[in-house]
Amino acid sequence: MKAPGNWTIEGLFEGRPESYRLFQAVQRYIESIGPVNIEAAKTQVAFSLTTKFAWVWLPQMWIKEANEGSITLTFDLGRHVRHERIKQAVEPRPGRWTHHVVIEKESDLDDNVREWLREAYRQVEVRRQAARRRTRPVRISSGRCD
Repeated sequence: MKAPGNWTIEGLFEGRPESYRLFQAVQRYIESIGPVNIEAAKTQVAFSLTTKFAWVWLPQMWIKEANEGSITLTFDLGRHVRHERIKQAVEPRPGRWTHHVVIEKESDLDDNVREWLREAYRQVEVRRQAARRRTRPVRISSGRCD
C-alpha cells in the first residue's frame, strides 16, 4: 500500500539545488539508454520499465562522509559488484543484488556507474521482453477456407 501523498521530484529536492542538479544528470543519462518511467515518492525517485531498476535518494545517516549536496544512486543487478565506488551491496532476493553509490559531483557519474546503469536497464528490458513472449495472444484460425 502506498503512503498517501502527491510526491514530486521538485518537492523531494526542494532547498537542495546541488542534489537536484546531480539528479538531473542521472536522469538525462538513464533516459539516453532508452524509454523509462519515472516515479517520485516521499524519499526517492524510481526509474522503471515494468520493474524498477534504479533509484535516486538523498543520503541517509549511514553514509556519514557524504556531503549535503550529494545523492545516493541505487541500482539492481543480477550479480554482486565489488568496487570501491559501491558503498553497500545487499542481496534482497537470491540472484538480485542492490548496490548503493554516492554521487557528489557530475564526474562521479563515471564510466563504471554508467555501465552498471546500462546493465540494470538491459536486465529489466530482457525480462520485460521475455514476459511479452510468454503472454502473446495466440491467434486461432476459424478453420474456414475463403
